Amino acid sequence: MTAHGQNQGQPALRPALLDTGALVHTTADRRLATQHWLLSTCSPAGRDRARMEWQEHGVAMLPLGTLFSAVRLPGALVQALAASSDPEDIDAFLEEALKGGPVICDVSGRRYYALVPASVPRTYKQAIDEEWRPNDVEVLGRESYMGVPPVDAVEHQPHASYWSVPMASAAELCGALDVARLIAAGVDRLAELEQTDTHARLQSVTTLTAPRRRPTR
Repeated sequence: MTAHGQNQGQPALRPALLDTGALVHTTADRRLATQHWLLSTCSPAGRDRARMEWQEHGVAMLPLGTLFSAVRLPGALVQALAASSDPEDIDAFLEEALKGGPVICDVSGRRYYALVPASVPRTYKQAIDEEWRPNDVEVLGRESYMGVPPVDAVEHQPHASYWSVPMASAAELCGALDVARLIAAGVDRLAELEQTDTHARLQSVTTLTAPRRRPTR
């Protein structure tokens, strides 16, 4: 220890100062702030439990509906819009479509969770009931819990949830309107693909069942 009671090892990282006078926070600082914000959804005892779950299970169950809610998107809808099943392509598409808003990928369930303002279940109730839920889109708010991976789990893993689009900073969420537009586009795209597939099947059946012409003599 030094005379001031500080460690003599590596100094703590501090925000860098640009020529303009603006502070640039490191990725580690932003992730730590994000983790504290996520844990603030829990009671003090719940925060200890969540930290333990992150360490032991790679995912912590956090309550929804206070600081944020989540929109669960089926993998088929997202893949149809991204025109790919490759995780890297999908992650890049979601980052662009949702303007950098945070998204969690549940690899085992093949679903994506867009984190949105806590008010979305109330403000989008009609769309949820009439348009989203019939297309396997669900909104999770109060009285719901969601498995949230550690903030540094930002790479695709075969059997683990990860941040498909990491939270850029604490409390930065997806825009509700951006999510709504993505869902609408996805529903339309799936309908187009189904119509194309149906047409192709009908063409195939027509070809197989068409009467063959007898050869002329």
